[in-house]
Amino acid sequence: MTNKLLSIVKWTATNLLVISVALNGLGIYPWGPIVAIFGGILWLIAAWYMNDMPLIMTNLLMTSVGIFAVGYNYWSA
Repeated sequence: MTNKLLSIVKWTATNLLVISVALNGLGIYPWGPIVAIFGGILWLIAAWYMNDMPLIMTNLLMTSVGIFAVGYNYWSA
């Protein structure tokens, strides 16, 4: 992955996470968590490429919890 592509992935992920916070704040469910999951996946990819273990763990856990929470809401209903 080139530095330019890495930068695009990181900025896209960051923008998705900011949008997800806005959606969650406005109570737009399930789009807030879904957008956060995609942002987390992109940050996980970037962190993996940078070999940044704290970012890898943060985004792996955040994305996993988001997927579990959205799935739990739909499968337990």
